Amino acid sequence: MIKTAVITGGAGGLGRALTLALVARGWAVAVLDLPGPELESVAAEQVRAYGCDVTDRQAVATVCDRVINDHPSIDLVIYNAGITHIGLFADTALDAHRRVFDINYFGAINVAARLIAPVRQAKGTHLGISSVAGFAPLHRRTAYSASKHALEGFLRTLREEEREFGVHVAIAMPSFVATNVGRPDRQDNGIARPGSASDGIDYMAPVEAAEIIVRGLMQQRDTIPVGRIARMAWIINRLSPRLYARLMMRNIQNGKH
Repeated sequence: MIKTAVITGGAGGLGRALTLALVARGWAVAVLDLPGPELESVAAEQVRAYGCDVTDRQAVATVCDRVINDHPSIDLVIYNAGITHIGLFADTALDAHRRVFDINYFGAINVAARLIAPVRQAKGTHLGISSVAGFAPLHRRTAYSASKHALEGFLRTLREEEREFGVHVAIAMPSFVATNVGRPDRQDNGIARPGSASDGIDYMAPVEAAEIIVRGLMQQRDTIPVGRIARMAWIINRLSPRLYARLMMRNIQNGKH
């Protein structure tokens, strides 16, 4: 039987790359994303597109019921939908923090709550797309970092709760993935598409990041640092958080804002 993955934010950037990587391995994929041309363009023989705003709990419930009815099993859920926020906390309206959390954290748990039963039935996997900012500080990213810390805290605890059901919970932690670099659509409140910052370090292509993530999934890894910077950050931050913070500030501040 063909396995099915559900990917939120699967129509563009890293989500699209993950979709294609899984399809190339014979998976069926259900893509959840905002309605529009980007979502329509991802639909293919093994890919079904579902228009959905993950912050709308009723819409999520309706769409997830459709996904369950359309597929014999739900073997993998990838929580990829997200936005970033770029700006100093002192200059940021609190509403921007709420918006980032609505998508990056609550959007994920809205979907998880509806799909937890079929994932248990399949003894499948939950995979959260976090970030280096999910385990370490990242300059000018207080809202984004906080949302990714929250997502990781949720997933690490979910891992222990779901272990008895044979369910695997994994966290992927990319550094900077070049999905939207240079796109001039940052909002006045600092909210922007993920991967659009110009102050990143050692950007990776989405296809490269997706391959690392999928390989990590196939190896049943709990934690998947994605790329050279992420691996170094993971090691240095665990050994010396103060050194990591000093290196991070030096490199980020040398970048473009």
